[in-house]
Amino acid sequence: QVQLAESGGGLVQAGGSLRLSCAASGGTSTNYHMGWFRQAAGKEREFVAVISSNGLSSYSADSVKGRFVISRDKNRDTVYLQMNNLKPEDTAVYFCAAGRSIVRGTFTAPEYWGQGTQVTVSS
Repeated sequence: QVQLAESGGGLVQAGGSLRLSCAASGGTSTNYHMGWFRQAAGKEREFVAVISSNGLSSYSADSVKGRFVISRDKNRDTVYLQMNNLKPEDTAVYFCAAGRSIVRGTFTAPEYWGQGTQVTVSS
């Protein structure tokens, strides 16, 4: 059983930056791909970015390419999402996830989820 704990959300103006962190514990998290999803009010949860279990490959949604960077610490049990040039449409609850499947550059069927952290971007 893997537990995920997100931190780093908050309120930022458009054009600003935030860094989200997700710490994994309670299991062999290094065997899992880790990534981020987000859910805006009234919308479905959507994939944002994922990094492979060995930290060598990463993928992100087209909507965040060139602005968001996902990384993993050398122990591979903490994943970060550096978000730059934030836009009001990035406002959402961001969820950390862990799983074993990346298909065509998308994180599919995560097995574990964090509680989420709110990111609000004001215009």
